[in-house]
Amino acid sequence: MLEYIQALDGAVLLWIQEVLRLPVLDGFMTLFTQLGNAGLVWVGISLALLLVPRTRRMGFWALVALLLGLLCTNVVLKHLVGRTRPWLVVEGLTHLVVENDPLSFPSGHTCAAFAAGSVWARFVERRWLKALCILQAVLMAFSRLYVGVHFPTDVLAGCAVGLFCGWLAWRLYGKWEAGRT
Repeated sequence: MLEYIQALDGAVLLWIQEVLRLPVLDGFMTLFTQLGNAGLVWVGISLALLLVPRTRRMGFWALVALLLGLLCTNVVLKHLVGRTRPWLVVEGLTHLVVENDPLSFPSGHTCAAFAAGSVWARFVERRWLKALCILQAVLMAFSRLYVGVHFPTDVLAGCAVGLFCGWLAWRLYGKWEAGRT
């Protein structure tokens, strides 16, 4: 079963490389995916939100979700699973960026994007802002496939872990708010 999933993952990546990868998008996707290195874009935005009293809680709880995601993905799951990067095992796959971490499951970039994005989406009221919070996460997930550094199942797992961490941070926020009244 695992061999079948690995083969399907590789076939999807090769399809993305052959059908969806366009030279005009390569630079954008490479830049976008690198914005997620070390979670800097989400940490940076969340720290900036801390500076504004009206958005302080949103920034703080997004940082909580990011920390939970970091612990789940980079500290625990990547080392438990030990899955190597796709360019090392999928013949014919070319990657547009190099990752120093040889472990790919689950995607930490995707986890962080969904953890922060799901918390931000809960705090904002306008529907277009909620959509933007989720769109950045979906785009990050796709960029990880596009540049060839993750398998689809890595990204799906990163999405699930990120959404769980965002949900958990939101629940903790609710308990914290209830305790203040």
